[in-house]
Amino acid sequence: MKIKGFVYCSVLASFFLFGFLQGSVHGRPLLTSSPAARPRRGDAAPFARWLVSQSSWGVLNTISSEWGGAPFGNVVSFSDGLPEKGKGVPYFYLTELDPTASNALKDNRSSFTISEYSLGTCGKADPENPTCSKITLVGKLKLIDRSSDEAEVARTALFTKHPEMKSWPKSHKFQVFKLDIENIFMINWYGGPKPLTVDQYLQAKMKILTFIADTTA
Repeated sequence: MKIKGFVYCSVLASFFLFGFLQGSVHGRPLLTSSPAARPRRGDAAPFARWLVSQSSWGVLNTISSEWGGAPFGNVVSFSDGLPEKGKGVPYFYLTELDPTASNALKDNRSSFTISEYSLGTCGKADPENPTCSKITLVGKLKLIDRSSDEAEVARTALFTKHPEMKSWPKSHKFQVFKLDIENIFMINWYGGPKPLTVDQYLQAKMKILTFIADTTA
């Protein structure tokens, strides 16, 4: 009886510990071995690159060809490169059976929004709270030539971050798209969006991504 009681108490304790851990974490873990490696909020370009590189999905918005030009948002997976080697340009694996790809082939104006909330680093802040960072990349969603070197690099990046993609139905004819960025909107603290050009974003040094998080500025 003592042994049974011990086992029961151990299982119960494990259950409550698991529940506590689940309740104290929001979103999914970072895709890096250094979960605290968030650049300082004032360093807009490296912060933006960090947010994009660490994320694995977002909302991709296109102009609906079916609904009279209405905006159409769709949750999609993406990758901007191999782990810790992202280039900042989002690549997507899309099929024309889905409205996003078919819309883009008719009107490639697009935007892509990512929230830090999905990384689990916003604490108890609501996703709309300015301290929980968000970024929108605005530009053109373009189909990449499937036989090009760029397409091969993009597939490697996508399949590394999203292994399941390799087994998606070939009959759906998935193709690689990329967002050619023209404008950037990012909020990561109070005071409105951070001034940030596309050149600043793309030229940000990846080594800066090892800075420790600054939660006070």
